[in-house]
Amino acid sequence: MKNRQSGFTLIELLIVVAIIGIIAAIAIPNLLNAIDRGKQKRTMADMRSVGTACEEYSIDNNFYPVQTTQAAVTGAVSGVLEPTYIKVTPANDGWNRAIRYGSAAGGTGYTIRSYGKNGTADASFGQTTAFNCDIVFQDGQFTAWPSGVQT
Repeated sequence: MKNRQSGFTLIELLIVVAIIGIIAAIAIPNLLNAIDRGKQKRTMADMRSVGTACEEYSIDNNFYPVQTTQAAVTGAVSGVLEPTYIKVTPANDGWNRAIRYGSAAGGTGYTIRSYGKNGTADASFGQTTAFNCDIVFQDGQFTAWPSGVQT
């Protein structure tokens, strides 16, 4: 009687490992892109919420919250918005950096800005195509926003 052992050969195991590697090489970049898209969308929703609160504030006071330099939305701005116009002012964007707010000296206009994934300011306006581009919300509308495939 022959004693026959069962199991996988080395070549079969190598083929399975290669297939798993190919699937991972395809899936991981898509996953990272989806995570960044989610952070971008969350940032836009938070900025829109702060903008809506500023608009409501201006209805009652005839001017927007005043902060003449672009700085974090926390402090003076969140102090006048909370809890009447927004329960909790979002302080950070999706990449955990400060959402910035600035207004004209008389409160005639405002700008809410996220520096994007890289955390540095750029001068992009209109539709953007990179996660590093700023997202800008001015006077009730986005003036720099993500559109299409982001890189």
